[in-house]
Amino acid sequence: MQLTILVENNSLIGTTYLAEPALSMLVQDNGTRLLFDAGYSDAFLKNAGQMGLDMLHLDWIVLSHGHFDHTWGLDVLIRHYFEAERSGREVSRPRLLAHPDAFLTKRKNAQPEIGMLLAREKLNTQFELTLTTEPMWLTKRLVSLGAIERVTDFENPPPLGERMEPSGPVPDHMPDDTAMAYVTDKGLVVISGCAHTGICNTVEQARRVTGVDRVRAVIGGTHLLGESPDRLDPTTDYLAALDLEALHACHCTDLAAKIALARRCPVRETGSGMTLEF
Repeated sequence: MQLTILVENNSLIGTTYLAEPALSMLVQDNGTRLLFDAGYSDAFLKNAGQMGLDMLHLDWIVLSHGHFDHTWGLDVLIRHYFEAERSGREVSRPRLLAHPDAFLTKRKNAQPEIGMLLAREKLNTQFELTLTTEPMWLTKRLVSLGAIERVTDFENPPPLGERMEPSGPVPDHMPDDTAMAYVTDKGLVVISGCAHTGICNTVEQARRVTGVDRVRAVIGGTHLLGESPDRLDPTTDYLAALDLEALHACHCTDLAAKIALARRCPVRETGSGMTLEF
């Protein structure tokens, strides 16, 4: 598997790639090309162009959840396809995989929308939608984890605003949050978007779904922002006990959390333009 960070909060020193408080990755495995999240703006697409990566021939788009910093770039990608087709270039429309609740309106404070801007009906004209709460294997080794079971007693954050159910607004505990896992001969690579359900819950879900206990690496957001020791300390204990080869904690992981994790875990540099191979 080859994983490229198309955009995240930081860019690597010495590069000219764009960064934004968002996340998008390109995952390639045995000929299957998958876009994991689409960032906030056109930054992921501009970075892909600078890296010479073809975004017109994707097999899958997988959304980790419905927030703006992971989905609003879909509008740009649709325009990219539209302009390519208008100019006579070949385009392969990918399938789009998401939790059904990823399309619900999400609100926080006075902001009328922090969720997806494109309705399910509109996206269904652009992509073949696969909406499920269940895990789904996308290649022989790469799996989307489905709705993540909450099993830890320390990863219980307050609701992030509210989501608009058909019956009305309810506190948003992020039921649409999901992630991916890749099975290597030496263990799992866990790929998270924001890990709103908790990065430890996410890893445990990957272990259950794949039946593989050993975890080699964790890549992506951990949603450790301004966390108290009540959550940060047991999270560090859990990740340290995994004996990881690498922890690429990025996007929604603040500096204090990275410093705390780095005391006991192999935290590695992460930024737009970075490519990893497993």
